Amino acid sequence: MADAPGVVFVERSRLVEGVRAYGLIAAMWLRSTMAYRASFAMTAFGNFVATAFDFVAILLMFSHVDALGGYTLPEVALLYGAAGTAFGLADLVLGSMDRLGRRVRDGTLDTLLVRPVPVLAQVAADRFALRRLGRITQGGLVLGYALVTLDIAWTPLKLVMIPLMLLSGAAIFAAVFVAGAAFQFFAQDASEVQNSFTYGGNTLLQYPPSIFAKDLVRGVTFVVPLAFVNWLPALYVLGRDYPLDLPDWVAFLPPVVAGLCWVLAGLAWRVGLRAYRSTGS
Repeated sequence: MADAPGVVFVERSRLVEGVRAYGLIAAMWLRSTMAYRASFAMTAFGNFVATAFDFVAILLMFSHVDALGGYTLPEVALLYGAAGTAFGLADLVLGSMDRLGRRVRDGTLDTLLVRPVPVLAQVAADRFALRRLGRITQGGLVLGYALVTLDIAWTPLKLVMIPLMLLSGAAIFAAVFVAGAAFQFFAQDASEVQNSFTYGGNTLLQYPPSIFAKDLVRGVTFVVPLAFVNWLPALYVLGRDYPLDLPDWVAFLPPVVAGLCWVLAGLAWRVGLRAYRSTGS
């Protein structure tokens, strides 16, 4: 027990070191990006437009129907905007994690292992892409439209729920990015599997849970808890019933779920990193 404070201090110092390293690497890529500002502006705008097509598809649906699964356009916009913004934040910070499998295959991960910097920070900050702000901006605009349009009986708890939902959702998505990268230590060519839970999960959450089979809703609630990104907190804000007859207090669990996801993702990362074997090249 006497060693516990020392262990905590080491873990905390490694965390601080990792955050600092991430900031330095990201800043390096930012300087490189800003050297060609016109190119950055065009790619960011392209990212904005590309992600906007998802909402255009929803608008086309509502040009033929008044409700989707019992949800109106502004209600679906709230789900879409919350999921898109949360995912955009996680993608901005950790979107480079899907390149890990390529590094494992070609042996370039070895160069990261010999540096006195946490590997996770190096992989996460590699090729930091500020153009991903386009996705965040687009999701935020749709979310703003929903909040302005919807007739919500605001309370202090509902007001707090909006930023809580976005930050917790981003943390949950970020944990999925890390866990997916850890899986690539073993599968190596598994970026598409990872993307099915990150990009695919984002697409899933843009639509109301009422249009999906209950088994799928159970899976994204109790197995890969993506429902805590936006479905459950957003339904609390909208005053709607939760899927699966869940109790009202689950809407306040996203921070707890995000913390648990990060613990599990951190353990998965450590196991994967320890299992890695150099290519010898």
